[in-house]
Amino acid sequence: MNNERIAALVRQLLAEIGEDPDREGLEGTPMRVAQAYEYLTSGYREDPEEIINGAVFESCSNNMIICRDIELYSLCEHHMLPFYGRCHVGYIARKKVLGLSKLARLADCYARRLQIQERLTAQIAEAIMQATEAEGVGVVMECRHLCMMMRGVAKQNSIMTTSSVLGSFHDEEATRMEFLDLIGREVR
Repeated sequence: MNNERIAALVRQLLAEIGEDPDREGLEGTPMRVAQAYEYLTSGYREDPEEIINGAVFESCSNNMIICRDIELYSLCEHHMLPFYGRCHVGYIARKKVLGLSKLARLADCYARRLQIQERLTAQIAEAIMQATEAEGVGVVMECRHLCMMMRGVAKQNSIMTTSSVLGSFHDEEATRMEFLDLIGREVR
């Protein structure tokens, strides 16, 4: 990213909305915004395979492995406003397990891109399936979207829930129900 160019664009944006980019409170804002976007979009410059970095371990385990409440923050691709929430990940290992921190790092890698929640949920599930060759993978995400909260319909208490289920989580109702039960989600 070219932070100098982005800062110049932010400076221009400030002027376009009627602000004085030279006033005291805004002098450093263009560069701070550029640096913030560099971080918030760092997922474009990360490779999921490098994140995993060999942290796939042989295991005789074939039970369900779950990590709940992974917090995540992303930017909606439609308005470039934040959405945030939590992600629950589960998979049934065949012969490989993934280092626990890698689940959160994969979620961050995909979340730090312009996103829609539906795609983000699927990308995390697919990356885990590919890395572990699991029997099945399930990802459930619950997020609040500022594009819906602070503009448009202005619904403050809405939470969007998405899921992506692959392999046995998709094909076998009992497996899917066990996963949902273990993460504390009611199915209606």
